Amino acid sequence: MSNSTANQIKWTMNNIPKTDDVQVQNMSLEQMEKAISFHRSFPQYTVTPLTRLSGLADYLGLKRVYVKDESYRFGLNAFKVLGGSYAIARCIADELGKDVSEVPYDVLTSDKLREEFGQATFFTATDGNHGRGVAWAANKLGQKCVVRMPKGTTQTRLENIAKENATVTIEELNYDDCVRMAAKEAAETTRGIMVQDTAWEGYEKIPTWIMQGYGTLAMEADKQLEEDGCRPTHIFIQAGVGSLAGGVIGYFSNRFKENPPIMVVAEANAADCLYRSAMQGDGNRVDVTGDMLTIMAGLACGEANTVSWDILRNHASAFVSCPDWVSANGTRIYGSPLRGDKQVISGESGSVTMGLLHAIMTRPEYKDLKEALKLDENSEVLLVSTEGDTDPDRYHEITWEGLYGTDKEPFADL
Repeated sequence: MSNSTANQIKWTMNNIPKTDDVQVQNMSLEQMEKAISFHRSFPQYTVTPLTRLSGLADYLGLKRVYVKDESYRFGLNAFKVLGGSYAIARCIADELGKDVSEVPYDVLTSDKLREEFGQATFFTATDGNHGRGVAWAANKLGQKCVVRMPKGTTQTRLENIAKENATVTIEELNYDDCVRMAAKEAAETTRGIMVQDTAWEGYEKIPTWIMQGYGTLAMEADKQLEEDGCRPTHIFIQAGVGSLAGGVIGYFSNRFKENPPIMVVAEANAADCLYRSAMQGDGNRVDVTGDMLTIMAGLACGEANTVSWDILRNHASAFVSCPDWVSANGTRIYGSPLRGDKQVISGESGSVTMGLLHAIMTRPEYKDLKEALKLDENSEVLLVSTEGDTDPDRYHEITWEGLYGTDKEPFADL
């Protein structure tokens, strides 16, 4: 493991005791096919680009580097809508005693369904992208939505949610406390339904549906890689509560059961609950509390999803805790590509895996991590840029003004 100074990348390989691994079947190819079929029913659906960065791969000494660019998802600049929309559909189908395949977009938006189901209020907590996705889906389907956001959230993120006819506030609470607030409000509201991408004991069905919704991007990427003649050797995926990581790692664990890729989970060091849980090593989850100040707003979550944690402890290869400069550098690398490579607009939570890959391959202090992950000239790496410039002011501060330019820069007030 690397040194543990505040501005260094910290990492551990996965040595956690394994469980009976029941949750990974929820991310089966069959379940993911249901989710992608649902998303294809939306008129806004298109497959997001998979961009091959050949120049960067050569520069880093890798065989291939690909990025799945979720800034194109449903016009919302982030992947989160995949989970929120699928979970809402599953909730409605469940109440009506139907399979989700019986409630595609045109059925969900029909007068007949409105008569059958009526109107519910979907509650959620968010740092931005998840709440926007839930609000967008609820708005499209004629449902109500209430969103609670943690302190430190930017006005831009709030306004994007408010545009979707949601009731939205920024609270003087951290993310995990906002989750508790929204859950309490949902329980006290007639026809209130909590749609959260984190799970806890007694609340696991809806988060599982959200994770299956995220599987759409994994299945798309898999088919795109196959069309380009690639079978990935490595997958780097970012994590807040771990729902996306569980969905992606769960999918590829089912896809390549006999010989899965090396799969790396990257977190913000201010909210690295998965890394800390892996470091503890006994299988129990370790929570992170406090304000969790980081530019990676979408990853500022301190309590791991119980469903996802079961998948990650059984199938992730390594857990990495990343300071903010890693993400900022990833944003700049994506935004200023090498000649011949395509530019990717990637926000702070979207770019951390790129910054991490670059650091591992170019900085001698991370040579041990590079060797532990078996990254070399034969490696074919998949990254996911989960968001575009969802906070345009912060994006410009990073790309134009050099915010968090080096690992020597002290933490500044956000």
